[in-house]
Amino acid sequence: MRASCAARKAPLRLPERLASSGRFVGVLPLALLLLLPTSSDACGDPPQFVTMKPKGAFGSSYKPGDEVLYECRLGFQPITPGQVLSVICQNDTTWSSLQEACKRRRCPTLGDLINGQVTFVNESTEFGSQAHFVCNKGYYLAGPSISYCEISAEGVDWSDNPPTCERIKCKPPEAIQNGKYTNSDKETFDYNEVVTYSCNPSNGPDEYSLIGESKLTCIGNDEWSSQPPQCKVVRCVYPIVEHGMIVSGFGPKYYYKATVVFKCSEGFNLHGDSTVVCGVNSTWEPELPKCIKDSKPTSPTMTSGHPEYPSPTDASPPNDAQGLGAGYIVLIIVAAVALGIGLLFCLYYCLCRQRKKGKAECSATYSTYQDKAVTSTE
Repeated sequence: MRASCAARKAPLRLPERLASSGRFVGVLPLALLLLLPTSSDACGDPPQFVTMKPKGAFGSSYKPGDEVLYECRLGFQPITPGQVLSVICQNDTTWSSLQEACKRRRCPTLGDLINGQVTFVNESTEFGSQAHFVCNKGYYLAGPSISYCEISAEGVDWSDNPPTCERIKCKPPEAIQNGKYTNSDKETFDYNEVVTYSCNPSNGPDEYSLIGESKLTCIGNDEWSSQPPQCKVVRCVYPIVEHGMIVSGFGPKYYYKATVVFKCSEGFNLHGDSTVVCGVNSTWEPELPKCIKDSKPTSPTMTSGHPEYPSPTDASPPNDAQGLGAGYIVLIIVAAVALGIGLLFCLYYCLCRQRKKGKAECSATYSTYQDKAVTSTE
């Protein structure tokens, strides 16, 4: 037997880093396999509904054949009493079909509101609705104006008891100093009842004036239409306007709401209101007017384009023209007198010629007339 003297070769070894990488490459496919989706034989979470909820808590997983029971939520009730509300996990890992099977509960019926009305939101008394209460005129609401249909221990019920409508009444109004009101002996006043205030007679030289509303009306529960008035002396001083005069409202004294009307004398213009009233503070309202002297223009109104010539409508006629009219009248009178004298002379001349004695007789007569005239003069 021959022995070999040749040396044995050592086995080939990979570097340590490459050996570790080889182990990693072998684990990677396994990890990817675990991450890939796999078919499951379980159903997902049960379906959810608005009016229903599962009985009890959700399970961790559901396999085919598992059943989940439902019940109505608070404020709801089964549409069909006795119906089983459930879904089943089917073999294809889907849930069986189920529709909403509950409806809203109804609150108890409310009775009529005496002397008032009840209205319902959406005209329904179901869970979540509201009832509104309103009283008739002359009555007020004693209790809440709105009631809600809400969950209660026995299902659903109204949040409050129905209110009542009570007749509106007012306590007596306030008494006033120096005055009184009608029916002051009454303890209560009905709705729309009216009281009238008046002032007492004054013990002094001036009478009381009623300041404010004289009539108060009961318009609400212990509510009057306005504040009570006052009775006090209100007197304004005698109104004097220089260069003016009173045309209405004459009186020896001027009390509250006395009214006076003014006008100005001729040649003065009124500045301010012509009518004043004696106010609550014993002052004239508005303040007394003033009469301002009317100022005439210093130059005539000028026409457009020719300022040196006055307008025909604005210029005054000259004084010569006014005198000219009177001269014409005198001239006409003188002419009429002369014409009359001439006519008389002509008439006399004609009469003389018609006489048979002729011209001599006329002359003699005329001479005789002159002699007589001279004699009488002497």
